[in-house]
Amino acid sequence: MASLWEHVKVDDSTMKVYMSLPEGAGPFPAVVVIQHQGGVDPFIEEMTNRIAAAGFIGAAPDLYHRDSPNCRDDGPTRRARLRDVSVIKDVNAAVEFLKGLKSVNREALGITGFCMGGRVAYLMAAANPTFKAGVAYYGGNIMAPWGDGPSPFDHTKEIHCPIMGHFGEDDKNPSPEDMRKLDAELGKYGKVHEFYSYPNTGHGFMDRSKSNYRAHADEASWPRTLNFFKRYVIKSAARMAATSL
Repeated sequence: MASLWEHVKVDDSTMKVYMSLPEGAGPFPAVVVIQHQGGVDPFIEEMTNRIAAAGFIGAAPDLYHRDSPNCRDDGPTRRARLRDVSVIKDVNAAVEFLKGLKSVNREALGITGFCMGGRVAYLMAAANPTFKAGVAYYGGNIMAPWGDGPSPFDHTKEIHCPIMGHFGEDDKNPSPEDMRKLDAELGKYGKVHEFYSYPNTGHGFMDRSKSNYRAHADEASWPRTLNFFKRYVIKSAARMAATSL
């Protein structure tokens, strides 16, 4: 497994993308990994590496690339500057970059994200039809827009791929009530989805470096995530390839 930083042009800015690659020539399925408030930090690098260890190319775009390289603002401040319109543009740029790589099976792309990244994964499941599956880890503020326009929740009707959600029973954002509201909205529009809630678990339970880490939630959710991607990303691509013969 190898890791490296790539650079993708978005508007007048250069967006760094952390890449983690499985061993072999491919083409491989790929998963876009969306950051939490801390940015593409060691935790997000770790999760991208875990994606590659499972046989997918992992790609984590730096959504803070419009900030100055010398920016010292904290995560919440930087996150507050993001707007849905620019986030969609950034993730779409990462997708197009992946599609241009010979090592990537362009018909087999998924997306996952953590905290704010879970929100973005939900948003992109509606915004980009490329994705065959989306997995949102404790995605907060899905009902709130970033900037002008509708929220990700308001785009639920437009979601085009299966969604998996992982939640902590003790989380406040998203709360258990938020989870039930999302579940009902996805059900209302007949969207394929699977939600899991973990006891004695709050926000950020996948980050091993923090006190909120919960091994039982990590060990239960991660195999579910990988199986979900195998089911809807890999097998979907295989079916498409078979029908094109």
